[in-house]
Amino acid sequence: MKDLQLCGLGNALVDVEFQLSDSDFDALNLQRGTMTLVDAAAQRAYIDGLAAHTPHRSSGGSAANTIIAFGQFGGRGAYKAVLGNDEMGLFYAREFTDLGIHLEADLLPHTHTGTCLVLITPDAERTMLTALGVNSTFSAEHVIEATIARSEWLYIEGYKFSEPSGQSAIKEAIGYAKKHGTKIAVSFSDTFIINFFREGLESALEHADLIFCNEMEGCAYTGTEDFSDAFEKLKKKFENMCFTRGSKGSLVQWNGEVHEIPSFPVTPIDSTGAGDMYAAGFLYGITHGYSADKAGLLASYAASKVVSQFGARLKESHIAVRDEVLGA
Repeated sequence: MKDLQLCGLGNALVDVEFQLSDSDFDALNLQRGTMTLVDAAAQRAYIDGLAAHTPHRSSGGSAANTIIAFGQFGGRGAYKAVLGNDEMGLFYAREFTDLGIHLEADLLPHTHTGTCLVLITPDAERTMLTALGVNSTFSAEHVIEATIARSEWLYIEGYKFSEPSGQSAIKEAIGYAKKHGTKIAVSFSDTFIINFFREGLESALEHADLIFCNEMEGCAYTGTEDFSDAFEKLKKKFENMCFTRGSKGSLVQWNGEVHEIPSFPVTPIDSTGAGDMYAAGFLYGITHGYSADKAGLLASYAASKVVSQFGARLKESHIAVRDEVLGA
């Protein structure tokens, strides 16, 4: 009996977000729009240097954002990760309890919960410095077969390929998914995953029933510079995929049929979580009997809503956004 529609596997990170001016950001000498793995001390140094700014804190991680939104749309989701037995870990667990999402995350003693420093600039771009903390210990032993067996879909976050232990966990989870007839969705997450951890990513993509990637990731994966060339190569390899292009909309291939999904014009404020929200909307649609083009429309609309505000958590009612596209 599959009583869960979606099980996410990814990092558990507490997002610490700062809104910065261009001059404040430029003083940090960071490459805008990138995600960089750093140790906790380096991350803390940046946070201490931003003491004049007020941060916003929320539970996150790419796949976690997707599972949270999926649940708030009305889906039945679960999330698997690990947490440190510290204040950040307790905060994270409380948020999932409050949201009514099934969280499987052991509080491991003598460890620190992962954190992601998110720097948001006036161009709506986000630059991230991530200290994985206890997430780097997540391995095959933490994967629970019963939860995957209960789920219609397994959603894998690309960032998990950055650690050997994470790759072993993904391999274990895919094995359980194949065993129990659970479909597999994989998000590319970032170009640096493609550039530096391609072998692990490829091993998962061989089993993927659905992939999510944006234009930059698609071009990096196919070794092309033109989005149309990248899409043509991808659609020959993957029967089902969502290829997002920001304000230019998205392309969805489902069961070999291509759908052009429009974007929704907004004033962009913060792109944090846009891809995560898109995945949540699309997965909600297809797990609730809607066509791929309708699911893509929800995905695009919800992503536009989250881009027009600060933070990866949609401040509007997810149900209202869902019903505006899919009908009550």
